[in-house]
Amino acid sequence: MRRVTVPLGERSYDVVVGRGAIGELESVLPPVARRVAVVTQDGLPVDVEAPGRLVERFVIGHGEGHKSLATIETLMRGFAAMGLTRNDVVVGVGGGMVTDVAGFAAASWHRGVAVVHVSTSLLGMVDAAIGGKTGVNLPEGKNLVGAYWQPSGVICDLDALDTLPPREMRCGLGEMAKYHFLTGDDLLALELEERIARCIEIKAEVVAGDEREGGRRALLNYGHTFAHALEIATDHEIAHGEAVAVGLIFAAELAYELGRVDAARVQQHRDVVAGEYDLMTDPPSGLDAESLLALMYRDKKALDGLTFVLDGPDGVEVVAGVDVESVRAVLARVTSGARHQM
Repeated sequence: MRRVTVPLGERSYDVVVGRGAIGELESVLPPVARRVAVVTQDGLPVDVEAPGRLVERFVIGHGEGHKSLATIETLMRGFAAMGLTRNDVVVGVGGGMVTDVAGFAAASWHRGVAVVHVSTSLLGMVDAAIGGKTGVNLPEGKNLVGAYWQPSGVICDLDALDTLPPREMRCGLGEMAKYHFLTGDDLLALELEERIARCIEIKAEVVAGDEREGGRRALLNYGHTFAHALEIATDHEIAHGEAVAVGLIFAAELAYELGRVDAARVQQHRDVVAGEYDLMTDPPSGLDAESLLALMYRDKKALDGLTFVLDGPDGVEVVAGVDVESVRAVLARVTSGARHQM
């Protein structure tokens, strides 16, 4: 069992990682909480027990269509009915969608109550459950409504991964792949459990230095600009982690187009994404390039035209005002199945 601290001064919290970690839940629940509102989905392998506290379970639907303001309203009315107070706690049990929704509900109820996340997916463990980003979707874009609301603690029980469907595991690997390019760490030399803990440590360090994404934290969005556009363009038929895998390759191709990296670096991206993690690297056929471009203009990072997180000679960094014709050139290649000439 390992504990990784997200160091945020008085708001620091622990991420408990290991098999059987759910047994440590009591250690991260606020001692004053008397009511526990568990936000979860049907079919998940983790049950929440909180002896001496009133526990009420709220089940939300599966799929990005339920990551909505309508779901938040339903939860709020449920919280009101159970008498959830400012001293109580929301516990999000599930993957990234659940913790995003539970976190936003907690941030909004009574203008902020404590939240603890029990992550049951690889994607949630290495990304979504940590760092305090919460939110829901609008038809116009992904995660456009939300708040920064740090949890009081996070539980990553690796036993949950044993029952994770293959597609959900691939989604987590898509997020994990980005960490290969954010540091010089040889993540492939680590066993999966150690790799998960190291990814959590990397994210904790980044979040501590830039909690509200004013600078370095945006690097955690590597591959996400194209990924979010791809999710919306396919009506979420491509899941988030799958889209991130494709987005990493798109970002590498764009960096190559702009002269920031050479062909060998692009191939390294393909070697990790396709070779090591066996993930898809190309978007489905039939997508409209101009529609994808319009969606990328709506990205949350887009403060000055098209903005991407891109690799380069000094490592991965945020690049604003990217030339639109260069983006169009890469879109034309990836939507037609073509690649740059090696």
